[in-house]
Amino acid sequence: MKKILMLAVAAGLMTTTLTAAQAEPGGCVKYGAAGAVGGHVANHHGVLGAMGGCVTGMYVRHEHRKEARQKAALYDKDHPGAKGSYEEKATAYDVEHSTKPGQMTSDDKPAAPTGDASSSSPQ
Repeated sequence: MKKILMLAVAAGLMTTTLTAAQAEPGGCVKYGAAGAVGGHVANHHGVLGAMGGCVTGMYVRHEHRKEARQKAALYDKDHPGAKGSYEEKATAYDVEHSTKPGQMTSDDKPAAPTGDASSSSPQ
């Protein structure tokens, strides 16, 4: 009975961790834990590594939210009166413009022509 209960608790923690981790990148806890492990391996400086990881995680999350607000503003420009949070609007912008989180423009857009129309036509 104890074994089944422990397996159920482990499965529950695993599912909540997986769903919560997809919402936003990193954060203080995730990056802090990674920094603590890295600091411990690098001459037993786990606390220093955790502090550095936490600061890095907060910065990464801040940049992600900043980009999402910028994409939401661009989406509002194209679709005035649209409802939803800035995360939903940023996702809609990504879908509409074939971009990914972390980039404002898509890589598959054709390059703009550099010459005038008369130079590219055959003579």
